Amino acid sequence: MKLSVMQENLARGLQVVTRAVSTRSTLPVLNNVLLRTEDGGLKLTATNLEIGMTYWVPGKVDTGGSMTVPARLLTDIVAGLPANERVDLELQAQETLHIQAGRFETRVKGIDAEEFPAIPTAGERPTTRVPQNVLRQALGEVTFAAATDEARPILTGVLAKFEGDKLTLAAADNYRIAVKTLTVLDPVEETSVVVPARSLHELSRVLGDTSDPVDIVLSPSRNQILFHIEGFDLVSRLIDGQFPNYQQVLPKGFTTKATVDRDQLLAAVRLASLIAFSSANIVKLRVGQEAEIGVTVSAAADVGDNKSDVEAKVEGDGTTIAFNARYLIDVLTNVDADQFSIELNGPLSPGVFRPVGDGQYTHVVMPVKTTS
Repeated sequence: MKLSVMQENLARGLQVVTRAVSTRSTLPVLNNVLLRTEDGGLKLTATNLEIGMTYWVPGKVDTGGSMTVPARLLTDIVAGLPANERVDLELQAQETLHIQAGRFETRVKGIDAEEFPAIPTAGERPTTRVPQNVLRQALGEVTFAAATDEARPILTGVLAKFEGDKLTLAAADNYRIAVKTLTVLDPVEETSVVVPARSLHELSRVLGDTSDPVDIVLSPSRNQILFHIEGFDLVSRLIDGQFPNYQQVLPKGFTTKATVDRDQLLAAVRLASLIAFSSANIVKLRVGQEAEIGVTVSAAADVGDNKSDVEAKVEGDGTTIAFNARYLIDVLTNVDADQFSIELNGPLSPGVFRPVGDGQYTHVVMPVKTTS
């Protein structure tokens, strides 16, 4: 193997794929990145056996070949090379990678490429396609709501339900639910899979603000899903199990509705959370009636108290409800909208947060029971 690539292209590719490198594996080759010449350039691949990433780096290939080298070491070496410099890579004897850039020269010991696990490619016909900017926005609005506790593995994933020209993404932990429906470019038969939220988070990092499509390929065995854009593949295992029927939890109506400015409400909740942090992170929302101008956000603890009034258009009965501040901050931060509607059914029922103007997104937050 002998080839030349530009430093910035190689550095970018390594930064992307090394996020899939295993950090706890006892299998040494999983700490490595696979370098393989292909299509007149260099293909970088890394995996932890749950998620695999492949990135194509353009270059000039003199001799084809492949090998694996420690991923983080190679990433740091390439990052330290001069920008806009040509980097020459050559496989030498005893699985040694020779790296030359100007007056900089490094040799790194590697492992035979034959020991690297096989990673599926995007050769199959796509199941469907979605514009990159549409999918990136949807992932940003949903994945943060997935559980991080492995006690219930199914909740660490995002339900992806394909139905005709619609794709519905849903994530939930024990305290909130995020649901987003988007339109796909190619109709598909009804099917549902659960994708690890971490895999989708990594995918969102490389999606661009463009209408160019992402190819989505479901494996015939329904145990893997692959996302392909030009120059990049991400393949992920799927999570076995039945995703909870979140629709049963979604309120069908409301007795109180407040429409508020997103930035004003977010600022009020953040201020209240500074006090609430020392008292179970509980903030209260008083909507209508006794609230001075629409919605009053408050918190009280041993360290002090806080109260902010937020202008709102209120419909229906007045009510007071308590939430964990973190969950309110999460939805108001991750969902981009000028205004939100808050739909309530009293202090003990879930609150529904919807961005005004987007009928395809719903976020449900469970209330906190308080003594007052």
